[in-house]
Amino acid sequence: MGSDRRVDGAADGAVDGGQAARWNGPAGNAWVESQDLVDGLFAPLERLVVDAVPAGRGGRVLDVGCGTGGTTVALARRLGPGGRCVGVDVSEPMVVAARARAEREGVRASFVRADASDPVFEPGSFDAVVSRFGVMFFADPVRAFAQLRRAAKEGSVLRFVVWRGIEENPFMTTAERAAAPLLPDLPERVPDVPGQFGLADAGRVRRLLGAGGWAGVEVRPVDAVCVMPEAELVPYFSRFGPVGIALRGTDPATRARVIESVRPAFSSFVRGSEVRFTAACWQIEARASGR
Repeated sequence: MGSDRRVDGAADGAVDGGQAARWNGPAGNAWVESQDLVDGLFAPLERLVVDAVPAGRGGRVLDVGCGTGGTTVALARRLGPGGRCVGVDVSEPMVVAARARAEREGVRASFVRADASDPVFEPGSFDAVVSRFGVMFFADPVRAFAQLRRAAKEGSVLRFVVWRGIEENPFMTTAERAAAPLLPDLPERVPDVPGQFGLADAGRVRRLLGAGGWAGVEVRPVDAVCVMPEAELVPYFSRFGPVGIALRGTDPATRARVIESVRPAFSSFVRGSEVRFTAACWQIEARASGR
């Protein structure tokens, strides 16, 4: 099921150096350790991409930036026994976790560790290409979308979900704003570069997809309510994002001070035993036509 190392001519291969260093180190391990939390948190957004494929009709789907495989497994279930879903990601620890998950759950899902910007798959291999938060990190987005177009059959759909602007997603930057006095070297958020908000500009996304060979681009704003247990809030902000990265290199005393300063900044998002926030995203769809 999920344990094969080669998928229809696609082999685990070289990955982009910058992103590989990030996702094959502590960042990737953090996602593996917190995969249940992350999957639950972004479940409303997962459904947006899973619904891109018809239920029970089989076919082949590519999940780009598949992470630990939650969306890939959900897609495989939706396709039914006649279908197959392939996940691709640059992170070895996440791909290993995804293979183990598919094996446990007995679904037709396989995984490749590779950079989707490279010619990993045979031309015309897939009936649909989808991604939940997996396409914002490409160093060369036009090249990446062109390779995904190459891997798609004529007429197939591309659907992905990405974050809208920083200003529309205050929850995502609350920790770094609160921690800035104690962690002065936190990186500045820069628009239109690989990262969480790398595809926040809808007009730019249309241009990138058109240059990559996709047609009929549709961009729809989506606001999804995401929920996590309040008990998971500190583990969440101390593990993920710029603050989570910075805390890995700090001493215990500094870590404790940062957590003490940052936790109150999330008070407006806490509702009793839950943390609730709105994820302001784009749902983007295009077609593999007009080659």
